[in-house]
Amino acid sequence: MDILKSIEEAVLKGQFNEVKSLTQQALDQKIPPNDILNKGLIQGLEKVGKLFECQEIFVPELLMAGMAMKEALTLLRPILEKSDIPPVGKLVIGTVEGDVHDIGKNIVSMIFAGSGFQVTDLGIDVSAQKFVETVEKEKPDVLALSSLYTPTRLAMNDVIRLLKEKNLRNQVKVIIGGAPIDQNFADRIEADGYAPDPPSAVRKVMGWLGK
Repeated sequence: MDILKSIEEAVLKGQFNEVKSLTQQALDQKIPPNDILNKGLIQGLEKVGKLFECQEIFVPELLMAGMAMKEALTLLRPILEKSDIPPVGKLVIGTVEGDVHDIGKNIVSMIFAGSGFQVTDLGIDVSAQKFVETVEKEKPDVLALSSLYTPTRLAMNDVIRLLKEKNLRNQVKVIIGGAPIDQNFADRIEADGYAPDPPSAVRKVMGWLGK
């Protein structure tokens, strides 16, 4: 089997030691790191996303695939950073103020990083001020806001309102997600998009960036 196909299959199965070993083998064979990322790792992640959306796999398998991507990136990232290959995009992510849940946010962060994004993870209980200051400083393509408690989702509106006040709203796409979030709420607070799960979030953002 072609080694890139083997990497794809290992990601699909969440075999993180195997993914790392195969990635090293691919590098030893002088396969370009960008090909390993796009034709091996991301291809596997796309398959994982489709199976997750069809409910053929669930959160544990999604998490294992993300961990597999992360292992491979420990080898690829230093090489990619030294090359002229830019990241797919820049993303700032965090759980909004008043909410201390981070499992979903961590999976999203991991999968975006595995998909070639430069990710700044602000953690949990992040104030609107902190989000906006980071957008101003980092100039990301996308700001991702997470919430699990229904009352805390209103903090997402505070972030968007402050972005408008600082004249930054047109400079960054805002995607939101979490258990109490739906498309109606996203429309109401004028977010650019809503994603019910990590794979669909990556696809939506890739679409925005024309990838």
